[in-house]
Amino acid sequence: MIDNRCRLVLIVPDMADPAERAEVLGNALRGGDVASVIIPQYGLDDTVFQKHAEMLVPVIQEAGAAALVVDNSRVAGRVKADGLHVSGNAEALAEAVEKHAPKLIVGGGNAMDRHHALEMGEIQPDYIFFGKLDGDIKPEAHSKNVALGEWWSSMIEIPAIVMGGADPSSAVVVAESGVEFVALGKAVFADPAQAAAIVTRVNAELDEKAPRFED
Repeated sequence: MIDNRCRLVLIVPDMADPAERAEVLGNALRGGDVASVIIPQYGLDDTVFQKHAEMLVPVIQEAGAAALVVDNSRVAGRVKADGLHVSGNAEALAEAVEKHAPKLIVGGGNAMDRHHALEMGEIQPDYIFFGKLDGDIKPEAHSKNVALGEWWSSMIEIPAIVMGGADPSSAVVVAESGVEFVALGKAVFADPAQAAAIVTRVNAELDEKAPRFED
């Protein structure tokens, strides 16, 4: 019953070789349940980014996860991604929802406080993201993001993703806030050879310790 507890979201690491990147991600996805995978552009030009995304999206979808491209709707459409992750403000999110929902999953982050979060909630995105995609600079999740996630999930039905920390065990702390999803990047991919084992371990810890949602 994975759907009744916090699930894992992965953020693809920044790697120059698209084939290596796809292989590392594929290995991680073999470790267990992943709800979705966020694909940042990392400064690549659109042509190179599209080549990366063309290799990553099928790997993600074959594993049963949703592929979410960051901020580039053109590439998302061309590679048949499942959705668009908007890293900008409420205005950018509103524009993306208007243009691309419900054909694509559209969600967003950059909700730095309750006011911004509620602004984004009024747009009715598919999810809201607390934290920065590269915000896993410390072992633990940022306490402000966890607190925002706890506040949000206690009163609003739109699902929330909270950015975890660089330590895999940060996932459980995020889950205890009551949010639907925890995002991990460095925690899973710092040592690519261990990625699958870490995904397995995080899922086992969430199975054991994450609170269960009521129907």
